[in-house]
Order: sequence, then structure tokens, then C-alpha cells
Amino acid sequence: MKKAFWLAGAAILALAQPASAGDTIKIGFVSTFSGPTAVIGNDMRNSFELALDHLGRKMGGKPVEVIYEDDGQKPDVGKQKTEKLIQSDKVDFIVGYIWSNVLLASLKTAVDSKTFLISANAGPSQLAGELCSPYVFSTSWQNDQTPQAVGTYMNQKGVKSVFLIGPNYAAGKDMLAGVKSTFKGQVVGEEYTVWPSQLDFSAELTKAKNSKAESIFVFYPGAAGVQFLNQYAQAGIKGQIPLYTAFTIDELSLPLQKENAIGVPGAQQWVNDLPNAENKKFVEDYRKKYTGLRPTFYGAQSYDAVNLINSAVVAVKGDTSKKDEMKAEMEKANFKSVRGPFKYGKNHIPVQNFYLQDVVKDADGQLSLKTVATIVKDDQDRFVDKCPMK
Repeated sequence: MKKAFWLAGAAILALAQPASAGDTIKIGFVSTFSGPTAVIGNDMRNSFELALDHLGRKMGGKPVEVIYEDDGQKPDVGKQKTEKLIQSDKVDFIVGYIWSNVLLASLKTAVDSKTFLISANAGPSQLAGELCSPYVFSTSWQNDQTPQAVGTYMNQKGVKSVFLIGPNYAAGKDMLAGVKSTFKGQVVGEEYTVWPSQLDFSAELTKAKNSKAESIFVFYPGAAGVQFLNQYAQAGIKGQIPLYTAFTIDELSLPLQKENAIGVPGAQQWVNDLPNAENKKFVEDYRKKYTGLRPTFYGAQSYDAVNLINSAVVAVKGDTSKKDEMKAEMEKANFKSVRGPFKYGKNHIPVQNFYLQDVVKDADGQLSLKTVATIVKDDQDRFVDKCPMK
């Protein structure tokens, strides 16, 4: 009888233990692993796995368990996968999210459950402003920031007018708004296309040409970016109207865009040749582990996400029930980022540099991205004042 009573008491005690009693650090990772944009999700996963390798696949002395979920680039699916990871799998952290509309659909589930969410790419304006949360951090940027840097560069080049083209979803709207917020010239036209199904941009290119704009700005990630750049060159517009981009040319799209990408500048907060020890190790080890592939900014942001989480777990010695302590540690950005030093604004969006990137041929004769100049230093997003956190 006494033994039965003791066993029952032990069972009740076990149920009362906090999440830290688990033997592993559980991380859920939501990204796109199917369809035309799966190449982005796979790169994010590759870099996430590499970062775990570099940590010996442990945080705070505990093994790390990662559960990868495919959102199919659909907001409703992303929300379902987020709910499953939090409610069924009981993850300590949730990471990933390429697409702003998927992240926005998933956000409430994470915030309501007080599960730390780290966006490794998507940066909708709401996340930086009115929907900021103590439990949400970014290892990328707010969507407007990169195109704002492009607008600044266009001013430096003396560009007087521009025609804007982008996809009709949350990030596309943010991107074009970002350019408009810094560009001092005239915006003579603005076109939004059906996302993600539209891959024929002939009508938009014709409108841009007929507008007599001095330049074109475009935002199309993934396969759409490849199609747009190819059609831009095939239409003969490349030699007539200069193109400026954000997220259209990267190490994933470049092998398909080839020579069409030369002479098309863009901006980014991370480029593969940034001269710091952490970045050099990341790039070298990525290329060794994944033969024939180069890391992208998507991967760099995912790599940093691992180290951000690790800083929090180490600070609490693996006790993930200490959420306030983990939040305070993550707010310090107390880890060595592959982008170099940065800090967090009160909305948990990085305050960081943005660089001009261009396409060049490397020592092996292959096309790659190169850092040309620093466009803006210590840039803070323009929605931080709308964040109610102090």
C-alpha cells in the first residue's frame, strides 16, 4: 500500500515538473520544403543543421531535437503546422518562416502559448510594430529595410525616376513601400502581380518601358526572380533601363540567372564575403558539407537563429522554463553573428548594416555575389515606435 501511494505521488510530481525537466531542447522549424520554392527551405535547413554541428548538437548540456514541418507556402498550412509543433510536440522554440503571410497567420498561436518564435526570414511591418511581442525575435530584418537601402543607393547614383514591380502579398507591399520611403525621385508607376502563380511579366515590363522611367525596381524571390530577370534581358530592356533589386538575385537563383544577373545591383545585410571569422567558417564549412552548393542570406539568418537560441539556453543552464531570463539574454544579441556585430531594437528587430552587393566572377570563374560598399550603417526599422514594448 505504501509502495502504491509512493508511486502515485511520484507520478503526480513528474506531471508537475516544468518543461525544463525534458532531456532534450526541442525546436520546431517551419519552412517550405516542397514546390518551386523548396530550394529556399532546404538551404535554411542546411544552414540550421550546420550550426547545430558546430555546437556539437547540444545546448546547455542537452541534446537538440529538431522537428521540420513543410508549410507548402500556404498560410493556413503554416498555421496548422505551428499549432501542431506547439500543442502536440511541445517545442521549446519555433523557427523559420520564409513568407510574411505564413508568419502572420502563425503568429498568434506562438504568442498566446508564450513559445519563443524566431523568424529567420519573414519580416512583415506588423511584426516590428503593433504585433511585436516579448516572445518573438528576428534574425533577419524588417521587410522595408533592404529596399530602403536600395532607395538610398539609387539616390547616391542620382536616379531621378523609377517604376516599381512586385508580388501582391504582405512582403511585396512592404518592399515597394520601403523603396518609396527613401527614394527621393519620382515613382512613375507601381505594379503588383498575382503571387505566387504569375511567372509571366511581359505586361509589367511593357508598362515599365512605356512609362519612360529612368529605372526599374523589382522584388521577386525564388523562381519568380529567375523568370523576371530572364524576361527583362530577353525583352531587350536591360540595355535601356537599369534594374535595381532586393532579394531577386542570390546564391540560389544566380546559377539559373547566369550572365543576366551581371550589372544588376542589390542590397543585403549579409553577403558571403563579409570579413569576420564566424562568417568565413560558416561559408567554408557549408561548402564542404554540401558539395556544389553555396550558402545564401536565408541560410546565414538560419545559422544565426541557432546561435541566438543557444545563447538563451546556455544562460539558463538548459532550464527552458525560465522564459524571462531567456528573453533578457536574447535581447543582448550576445553571440557571434555571421553578419558581424548587431544589436536589437526594442521590437526585437536587428539594428544592422546593409551592403551593396554585385555579381562578379570568382577565382574559379564562377558567378558569385560580392560586397561592394556599405550603403547604410546601424539601420533601425521605421516601425519600431509603433511597438508597445519598452
